[in-house]
Amino acid sequence: MNSERPGPAQLELERFLPYRLSVLSNRLSAAIARLYAERFSLGMTEWRVMAVLGRYPDLSASEVTGRTAMDKVAVSRAVARLIDAEWLQRSPHADDRRRSVLRLSEAGHAVYDEVAPMALAFEQRLFGDIGPAQLDRLFALLDRLDALDIEAEAEAESEAEPDADPEPASDRASGAAK
Repeated sequence: MNSERPGPAQLELERFLPYRLSVLSNRLSAAIARLYAERFSLGMTEWRVMAVLGRYPDLSASEVTGRTAMDKVAVSRAVARLIDAEWLQRSPHADDRRRSVLRLSEAGHAVYDEVAPMALAFEQRLFGDIGPAQLDRLFALLDRLDALDIEAEAEAESEAEPDADPEPASDRASGAAK
């Protein structure tokens, strides 16, 4: 019996870039997380926040969210946990006292200084068989993809599609009369 459902559009996931990038990102993140999770009781979201602030200190939580494309609530919770662990410090913005900025504390820098080399060594082992020219090409392609205005494209696509069935599914299912 064929388990594939016939239909007008079938996603070939192995060739669907958003799927492939998501799966690869999840696999890489989980593998790297194993390096630091047990030793530092540090989750992936917390490490991503620390990594961004290690590279770009004095960002607001919203700016961290923008740089990581993570969920705002997840970043907020990670920031709270990192502050509780005394790995992050929050202070008022120099020009706007209503805003606050985040930076790694001295203890946070110590953790960062241990985890970052582990992450870099993992990356080196991962890309060991890939030559510099191939890596340059990969990063150039990633830069091009990153420069795309993906959200605007998605909005334009949804606006271009006609609303084929304006009737809510609940009305169809219940046989509601008009």
